[in-house]
Amino acid sequence: MYRIAPSILSADFARLGEEVSAVIAAGADYIHFDVMDNHYVPNLTFGAMVCRALKPYAGDTPIDVHLMVEPVDDMIAAFADAGANIISFHPEASRHIDRSLSLIHEKNVQAALALNPATPLNILENVMDKLDMILLMSVNPGFGGQKFIPAMRAKIRRLRQICDMHEQQTGRHIPIEVDGGVNSNNISELVADGAEIFVAGSAIFGQKDYAQAISALKQGCLKG
Repeated sequence: MYRIAPSILSADFARLGEEVSAVIAAGADYIHFDVMDNHYVPNLTFGAMVCRALKPYAGDTPIDVHLMVEPVDDMIAAFADAGANIISFHPEASRHIDRSLSLIHEKNVQAALALNPATPLNILENVMDKLDMILLMSVNPGFGGQKFIPAMRAKIRRLRQICDMHEQQTGRHIPIEVDGGVNSNNISELVADGAEIFVAGSAIFGQKDYAQAISALKQGCLKG
């Protein structure tokens, strides 16, 4: 039920393929791929060519691509073609949110919206039927290693209520992914709030033993 998605933003860039293989062997459920353009966010990371190069290392493990780019539509196609299994983007980066979500589904890829700490939840109101996941940022996007913003716990709970109501009405379950400052000390609280998928960067790649780090996160989930 609960899944851990190591963010390669915190990996050793000189040996990304090895790092992806290592965290999968250590128990990762997804590989989280942070795409930044130095425009929507003040940082520059990877392009679709890197995603394509890492796809063989990921094997059957889903690649979870988080697009922090503007405009977003061309990048959706590029990363879908490069092997992404899930693509999330920020509503502020799209002129037409519904169309961007449809572009993802046309590529037979799961679609998600990524919400910044200050993005209101009512932006989801008319697109819930097109969402396979919702990514809630618990830090302001752009850099790894930031501390979890405590106010986001209440936002997770409100989002869980929205998703539960949608499931009651439609039968469709939409999981909540949390990204930013997640670690073994707070993950149980986030589970209790209603999150199910957890992006972790330095909490995994900053540790000597990846298997032990991922196991600690999964044990924390069971306590939630």
